[in-house]
Amino acid sequence: METNFVYTLSKPTNQTKEKHPAIFLMHGMGSNENDLPSIVEELKNDFYIFSIRGPLSQPPGYSFFTIERIGLPHQEPFTKVLKEIQDFIQEAKDHFEIDENGIYLLGFSQGAILSQSLASILGKQIAGIVSLSGYLPELVESMEQSPMNGLRVFIAHGEQDQIIPFSWSERSKQYFEEKGAEVSYHTYQGGHFLTQEVVNKILEFFKNA
Repeated sequence: METNFVYTLSKPTNQTKEKHPAIFLMHGMGSNENDLPSIVEELKNDFYIFSIRGPLSQPPGYSFFTIERIGLPHQEPFTKVLKEIQDFIQEAKDHFEIDENGIYLLGFSQGAILSQSLASILGKQIAGIVSLSGYLPELVESMEQSPMNGLRVFIAHGEQDQIIPFSWSERSKQYFEEKGAEVSYHTYQGGHFLTQEVVNKILEFFKNA
């Protein structure tokens, strides 16, 4: 693949199908491409699993974009990385036997922000997203959007999140429901991290695809 992204790839081992669905993972600020694959480890037989490293240095890891403040990404790098991720997905579709109707995005924090934003832009061009501790930036709502009827959206957010306010997930839920998406909304006792209960629900979401 021709891409500037560093990424990991797990190819499906199930050979009974010609094409397989794919999950594109995007980590949070200061993390890296090795952070999220363990969440979907159980799915590796049936899914391509791409885990993308953010292009910007953010010690101790990386980030996908810079921010003016929480809730307000800098528009230029944010718009740029949205385009680059769309290009990455297209490259993956061109190079691997990926089921066009089975493309999912999964992200935590910054990755969740990107997942929600790309869901708004791409709509039914993807099958669904898993958004963990994220939100939809207002600047995305001014971008061109696509129909979302039937888009599968999984949103999970800790009620004690000290980084991204819990109430922002409620706004995202309302936004996607109003656009016709099929929203699965999960809250839990905890901060800016995942619980095993949420991981179990994520696996159920994909196994019921």
